[in-house]
Amino acid sequence: MGSSEQKALRTVVWLLLGAVALAVGVAMAFEVRDALERERAFRAAPTCASVPVEPSGCLWEQEFTVRKADLNRGKRNDPPEAELLLPSGKPWEVSFRNTDPVVSEMKPDDKVVGLVWHGQVVEVRDADGRRQQTSHGPVGWPEDRLGGALACVSFGLSGLVGGLWQLLRRGDRRHAAAATSVRWHGAGMAVLAILVLWAQAANDWPMWALPAIWGPLALLILASMVAFALAGLRGELDDDTPSTVRTRPAAGGSDSG
Repeated sequence: MGSSEQKALRTVVWLLLGAVALAVGVAMAFEVRDALERERAFRAAPTCASVPVEPSGCLWEQEFTVRKADLNRGKRNDPPEAELLLPSGKPWEVSFRNTDPVVSEMKPDDKVVGLVWHGQVVEVRDADGRRQQTSHGPVGWPEDRLGGALACVSFGLSGLVGGLWQLLRRGDRRHAAAATSVRWHGAGMAVLAILVLWAQAANDWPMWALPAIWGPLALLILASMVAFALAGLRGELDDDTPSTVRTRPAAGGSDSG
């Protein structure tokens, strides 16, 4: 495969990745509102007066005994999970989004309290009072959806713009350099969104901290993107452009007499 075919293939891959990322980002953006409403409903839910017979919007604390816990480390697509036993001996499978602070310390025969909401265990509390949301827990989902939307939309848009730009101006090295700078700056904005999301989750910042921190930094990256794209169009990013050596003519001509 020649170099031109390889460049065309890379451009197509960027276009596909950009389209998929943009679609995922838009879907996540639409989920933010539903996630917010679900979290608000959870925080406003009353305590159940008695054990709910069927899934209910009230909150019920149920005691469990840990049968086993598996952190699934080394298994990329398997979340941490635990098998909890009701007093009757009936097992209840629970999965988690991460390992800390509760599931990583779970051992067989430990006693934990599960918070049941709409028929799902949404939170687990251990004997030391530490709490952890399960995969069904509504707390934190709005921030995750917003952070994912920022990352995917910025990556997707830049990937599509850069890919289409290079495809339409195929063979032009200056436009190719400008398009490449657009794509990689978009990837930088996506990485920045993920880092800000991690910082927000680790420090328990409110959701508005995500756009408040990411926005100004993304504007700086966007300004850098524009500067690099213009430099590419001027040929300043094209290393293959041969340089010319200018010589000044000697004063008085070249006569030697």
